[in-house]
Amino acid sequence: MPGLGRRRFLGYVLVAPTLVTAAELAPAPTAAAETAAAETSSRGLPSPEITELVDLNDVMTLAALPTSNLITIEVHQDGTVSFALPRAEVGQGITTSTAMLIAEEMDLPVDRVRVTLADARPELLFNQLTGASNTTISTYTPVRVAAAVARGRLLEAAARELGVPIGDLKLKAGVVTAPGGGRVGIGELAEKAAGVKARRVSVELKEREQFKVIGRPHNRIDALAAVTGRKKFALDLDVPDAKPTMVCRPPTINGKVGSVANLDEVRAMTGVTDVAVVSTGVAVRARTFGQCVNAVRALRVTWRPGTAEGKSDESVLKTLKAAEPPLGLPPLTPSVEARFTFHFRSNSALEPNCAIADVRPDRAEIWSGLKAPIVAKQAIAARLKLPPHAVTVHVTEGGGSFGRKLFFDAALEAAEISQKIGKPVKLMWHRADDSRQGRTHPMATSRVRAAYLGNTVLSYTQRHTSVSTDLGHGLGEVFTALAAKLPVGDIGFSQTFFHLSQSMPYDFGHHSRLLNETDKTFNTGSMRGVYSPDVVCARELVVDQLATKMGKDPFRFRRDFLRGERDRAVLEKVAEAGNWGRTMPADTAQGIAFHSEYHFASAVLVEIDCRPETVNRPIRDGVTGPRVTKAVLAVDAGLTVNPRGLEAQMMGCLMDGIAQTLTSSLHLRDGYFLEASWDNYFYTRQWNTPPELKIIVMPSTTDEPGGAGELGVATAMAAVACAYGRATGTMPTSFPLNHGTLSFVPKPTVPPIPASPSDGLDHTR
Repeated sequence: MPGLGRRRFLGYVLVAPTLVTAAELAPAPTAAAETAAAETSSRGLPSPEITELVDLNDVMTLAALPTSNLITIEVHQDGTVSFALPRAEVGQGITTSTAMLIAEEMDLPVDRVRVTLADARPELLFNQLTGASNTTISTYTPVRVAAAVARGRLLEAAARELGVPIGDLKLKAGVVTAPGGGRVGIGELAEKAAGVKARRVSVELKEREQFKVIGRPHNRIDALAAVTGRKKFALDLDVPDAKPTMVCRPPTINGKVGSVANLDEVRAMTGVTDVAVVSTGVAVRARTFGQCVNAVRALRVTWRPGTAEGKSDESVLKTLKAAEPPLGLPPLTPSVEARFTFHFRSNSALEPNCAIADVRPDRAEIWSGLKAPIVAKQAIAARLKLPPHAVTVHVTEGGGSFGRKLFFDAALEAAEISQKIGKPVKLMWHRADDSRQGRTHPMATSRVRAAYLGNTVLSYTQRHTSVSTDLGHGLGEVFTALAAKLPVGDIGFSQTFFHLSQSMPYDFGHHSRLLNETDKTFNTGSMRGVYSPDVVCARELVVDQLATKMGKDPFRFRRDFLRGERDRAVLEKVAEAGNWGRTMPADTAQGIAFHSEYHFASAVLVEIDCRPETVNRPIRDGVTGPRVTKAVLAVDAGLTVNPRGLEAQMMGCLMDGIAQTLTSSLHLRDGYFLEASWDNYFYTRQWNTPPELKIIVMPSTTDEPGGAGELGVATAMAAVACAYGRATGTMPTSFPLNHGTLSFVPKPTVPPIPASPSDGLDHTR
């Protein structure tokens, strides 16, 4: 965390019936840049990267610091400690790691810490935004400081209670003990330690050598609830009279209702309570979701064209190529040059897009899994024409996100429907809705040119052109607020994001990367890693080509050109653990790749099987293709709070990378996407999941945690692409590899859509 490289901090004891504490952290906006510049100079590097001075995570952390004192920890009379985390838990395990931080500083068992998700709190400003792998980085110190303040206050109260000096007391497992045998639990001290007036105190955090919880593997605190079905997601909540609701949506992206021929007929269907035309389609409320589906399929709607009317993969690609910035004059030395295409993709979260809304004339209450709840609250209030204080937004745990829940379209839509019909609603999008009308990762091209001479890479140029990425979920506001402090000049949100998230880890002489975006007619969003998977995949494929042209082994070439010792250590570890260079059968190969972001690094080695008997073997639904048979990932994410959680994150990164390289994409035709569910959106399946998989968490080289939620996706995608190129002898340039073959019959885009056994709904009740 910039400017906080010390152990002594200030915090507060707040006025409350029981003990409530908070941290006080003062931002130091220039410290990170000064430190990075000094380190760069000491390594003898020619010039610092922007991301070595300040990166996206630094910016988000700086934006969160001023309101860190508004995040509080509370001690209860039953001996538990509670904390309302102002971030979204969507499966990444941050409620567990946060509980571990509190347990560490307070000498408590982890199971005595209750971490919930905070409702939307506008006063937190940029401190309630989940994205860019920033949660652990930005909350690590504030949470620990607040916990340390609580610990100190409890010991003070115990010293008074037991009549002994505070230095003679010990706090362990929630119990304070004195030398003579006196003891008192923190629950008994909760009221006695409470503040009768706000008090500012100084605390000292534990040193790393004292850690007993942080850094040790821990099972998720919600694991039992998850596997027994007791875990509550939005649709599991029992909000009075909130009945199932679905929307009949247009056949093309962002189409609008023209007219409905049979509203009264559908209203009379079994179980249906309400039917109403809304801005996004025709909403149906019924007793069950199955009845909603039946009603949606019975509607006869005339639709007006959408924003992407008539567009296809081919037409969008043509637009992108026309918008590509030039690479400049050809070099006078030998060079490698390539153009790569990356097709539309879906976030494909497990939990359907959903929300509950109860809108009354003077107030509204919303429940949904949201990563930007403050922005959602503001938008919902504006849509309903209510003052923001009259709108309450509850953040529920989400079943996956990968960037999808940065957007709050389900919450906004549920609010509109509830207001329109005057009743509470429990809105769920059909699987096909999210594939066809939801957020998508933009189609993009990336042109790369690298010039070399002898054993030196003289220059590296990359021009990334993309369908516009929507950053209207809160990150754009962060950039605006801190614009004067960012070393990127006067550029747009997407360009700022691009420059602060992309790094060049190799010593490739003069290097430049530019982004150009075009076409705002699609509903796009930030998928896991945003620009990095495509940008890094293109770069690492060119790195392999450079190695070949310069007569070097791909691993040794990378190791020789990597700029940092920590980067080389990660790469060397994965090569050693994966037995790089071993002899393999024809049409199989190893691939290796490296990626760094937010000051931390990962490397991946994979083995791929492209033999004809593998590629041509039908697996399911006609899907065929190469299979990744082995994967090894090494990660240096700084101080790891929960190694078990980090390992799980990296496994997910690997699966995402395999999917984006080999199988997962959306086909655009006539203004709509053909995919309608997971039976034709081919995320990584069991047959192409590597049977041999190893995650290596590197020993920490720093006392600060890093962001790791996205770190391995780009590396995995690039490693699989490089392996495929080596196995087939041809560098792949269009992703995913199976996009050119449509292996399924698309479902209709106009209701009634035939029922699918895989949608899990009972359509008969």
